[in-house]
Formats: sequence, structure tokens, C-alpha cells
Amino acid sequence: MTDQQPQFLEVGEGERRRRIAYLRETDDRANGPGVVWFGGLKSDMFATKATALADWAQAKARPYLRFDYSGHGRSERAFEDCTIGDWLGESLAVLAHNCQGPQILVGSSMGGWLTLLAMRHLAHDKPKLPYSVAGAVLIAPAWDMTETLMWQRFSVEARRAVEEDGAYHRPSAYGDDPYIISAKLIEEGRQHLFKDQPFDPGAPIRIIQGMRDPDVPHEHVLGLMDHIERDDVTLTLVKDGEHRMSRPQDLELLLREIEVLSEANH
Repeated sequence: MTDQQPQFLEVGEGERRRRIAYLRETDDRANGPGVVWFGGLKSDMFATKATALADWAQAKARPYLRFDYSGHGRSERAFEDCTIGDWLGESLAVLAHNCQGPQILVGSSMGGWLTLLAMRHLAHDKPKLPYSVAGAVLIAPAWDMTETLMWQRFSVEARRAVEEDGAYHRPSAYGDDPYIISAKLIEEGRQHLFKDQPFDPGAPIRIIQGMRDPDVPHEHVLGLMDHIERDDVTLTLVKDGEHRMSRPQDLELLLREIEVLSEANH
């Protein structure tokens, strides 16, 4: 399964039409709820956690879906031309195109926010779909990221670059190339903020958060707990955990949380 070549789904209209790369990995032994991976900002579906999940899914004969947002990995468009709304719409389109039966959504960082946004949309609008969300596992969910973790933390110079130049080239701790944070990303992101509006995601949620995470502080994730109107939500704090949470012990914890949710829906 790991040697599969990505397939592509066309989304959008006119000049905004683009191809989204995805991998749907399953076989005749497939059983239990499917697992869907939502990657983080500037990550792709071949990153460490996504690949570890693919290996686990193959060993467990579990359906597994991963994909690249536009401007990421093998999907089309330039990163700086994309918005949270684009990535949310693509996520929902890939889910609808590929999934049947109960699914466990697994989101990392920005992917955690997109997972929550997808759950809010599905729980609120209740569209008739061939799949349902059985639960979610979130790693350092960067909810309301564009506002609280970007704009509000930007320096005066960074804000000026966004307002006057249309973008801020934000240095990355995870690679040589900076993140191009566009005015469009910040402005459009304000349409998707949870702010002080609690919501019921419609399914259990498990959150894993490192306490040494400089990008998504654990205090930020504690604030998320107040927004979720559901009792079946747990938060596991990892004292020496950082943002990526990709160490062997972190991956073991992630897989254990997925297994627990899976057993409840098998």
C-alpha cells in the first residue's frame, strides 16, 4: 500500500479549479472504522506521522485516507494563494469522495483546526453522506490559528508587511523556506474562528498536547476545552512533548488513542 501513487480529485470552479492529491489505502481484509489524516501547515501526506499511520493501518487492515491541501505536497496551486476556507472545502470534498461508514479523523496542528471545522459543519448541517464521524484524535490542535497564533502574535513589522505588502515571510523552525503568510490567509481565516462560540462536534474527541510546544502552547489548547460542548473529550498533556510529537513514544500514544476510539465503534 505504501507504494501507491496518489490519485487526484478536482475541486473548485473556473480559475479556482485545482487538483487535490490523495491516497486511499485499503484492501480486501479492511475492517473497522476508517482513519483519515489531516496534516499540518506546510506538511504533506508523506510526513512522519502520516506515514506511521499508513504502516499501522496496513498492519491492522484498516481503511486509511490521507491527502494534501492545495499549495501543499502534490496538490495544485501556490501556497500563498490558498485560504482556510479552501482547505476546509477540499477536506470535505475528499472525505465525501472516498469514505463510507464510520471514520476517525486525525488532525495535527492546523489539521486539528480543520478537523474541528469539518466536524462543526457536519454536525450542524447534517448532510446526507455515505460516511459518519465516529470520533477525532487531535495533536496540538491550532484552533483559530490565523488570528490567535499568527496575527495576535505578530510583531509590528510583520503586521505592516501583511497590510502593506500583502504577505509576511515568516521564518520556519522546520525548514529553510519561510512560510508566506498572506493577507488573504489572515482575512479569510476570520470567517472560520470559533472565538467565544461553543459547539458540539457530534463525536468523541481525544487531544494530545506537548507542554514544550512553542507553536501551539498548551494554554491555548486548554482554552479549546471550554469551547467544546461535549463531555466525551479528553486532553493528554505530555510534559516533555514538543510541537511535532513524532517521537516513537508520541506515535505510540497517538495510535493507542485511535485504537480506543476504534474499539468503541468496531
